[in-house]
Amino acid sequence: MTAGPAPDRLLSEGGCLCGAVRYRLAGAPTSSALCHCRSCRRASGAPTVAWVTFARRDVEILAGVPVRFESSPGIVRQFCGRCGSPLIYEIVREDSIDITTASLDDPDRFPPASEVWLAHRLGWQPAQAALLHFEGSSQTSEANTGGPTANDRLA
Repeated sequence: MTAGPAPDRLLSEGGCLCGAVRYRLAGAPTSSALCHCRSCRRASGAPTVAWVTFARRDVEILAGVPVRFESSPGIVRQFCGRCGSPLIYEIVREDSIDITTASLDDPDRFPPASEVWLAHRLGWQPAQAALLHFEGSSQTSEANTGGPTANDRLA
């Protein structure tokens, strides 16, 4: 994470429930998705988690220090140690970081463009018909519709 964004970049902020951890995002996201994977469900206690992805250099922690938990080899999840709010998902060797969309001060600013890991979807959780669908990761599986890519929907 960086020392701060350039002053001319689009900024978004967010944080945890209790306010102990605050962050700032600079620029535009590279993707946004609802994740149905078992790991995200267990980490959040929810049927899906909405994520918005930013370049690592565009994420700045403003206050507090999130607790880090390696949920799988090379996968680190970060959350507030005081209130438990899940905040960050990162693949250590990649240049991007996923932020929980609902932890943003304005989560409506970055609505999900796709749903990933639909193969893990709970039977009672409906898929969102308007979103691009992936049975697994959007990085490793083909979309099961003929529509635009998830990144095309961010425009």
